[in-house]
Amino acid sequence: MDNYLEYLVQDTDITERIDKFLSQRESELSRSTIQKLIEESRVFVNGNPVKSSYKVKKGDLIEITDIDVFDWDIVPQKMDLDIVYEDNDVLVVNKPSGLVVHPAPGHYTDTLVNGLMYHINQLSDVNGEERPGIVHRIDKDTSGLLMIAKTNKAHNILAEELKQKETKREYIALVEGVIKNKRGKINAPIGRDPRNRLKMAVIANGRPAVTHFEVLETFQQKSLIKCILETGRTHQIRVHMAYIGNPLAGDHVYGSAKNTDFGQFLHAKTLGFTHPITKEFMEFDSPLPQPFLDELEQLRNQ
Repeated sequence: MDNYLEYLVQDTDITERIDKFLSQRESELSRSTIQKLIEESRVFVNGNPVKSSYKVKKGDLIEITDIDVFDWDIVPQKMDLDIVYEDNDVLVVNKPSGLVVHPAPGHYTDTLVNGLMYHINQLSDVNGEERPGIVHRIDKDTSGLLMIAKTNKAHNILAEELKQKETKREYIALVEGVIKNKRGKINAPIGRDPRNRLKMAVIANGRPAVTHFEVLETFQQKSLIKCILETGRTHQIRVHMAYIGNPLAGDHVYGSAKNTDFGQFLHAKTLGFTHPITKEFMEFDSPLPQPFLDELEQLRNQ
């Protein structure tokens, strides 16, 4: 089951409530789940959120976004994880590009969480059964460092540090175009794209989002930059860089690149946080993945 569903009402004699209409057509979603999605404004008709009492009519375009239904068991899977650090409370892992962080509808296995469950049997459950240990996420096609919480105490402390913008997160990205300014700050709110709810976009009523960037190297038609996140919105760097006209190289969603096995050239290189128990500040660094290095070498040789 996908994280997004879309229906175009074509029946001419439909007069039923939207919760009943959807529960009859989507076997994996119970009526109570559909009502919950409606209450949380995740069901849209013709681009607008509706109430359960809304009666559908011919021509209505119904969209359900951010579906998060969890009714399966996570299967531990043996994986060759790149664990950078581990103790009794936290774990830092270097995630490769192409690996989904946690199970979701339609993708129940072959995620980082499946691998973590095989590696250890103790992870926090603050974020629910489907996201054990996951304090923050990076996209499937983004590589780099993630902090994992083994206990709920550690999870809550790390999450609060993130909320207070005290966690150090630095990314390296290759973007399209030559950026003339050496440094920049993008302060633009991000929310669900009203024209395509599978994407995020800069919109007036979005959540505050701030990205700082520094140009490290320029090529004929691309720039290598370092990004520092002040906030952590979904697809933030990808959306912000596309917004200023410099989408990430390899990003087929927010840029014009073709879909490739590697995905966008974005790597979570540096991660720093205060240890939740010892209170020691810890900082970790990870090398760029080989395909990223190969791309840079090719650009330097042109």
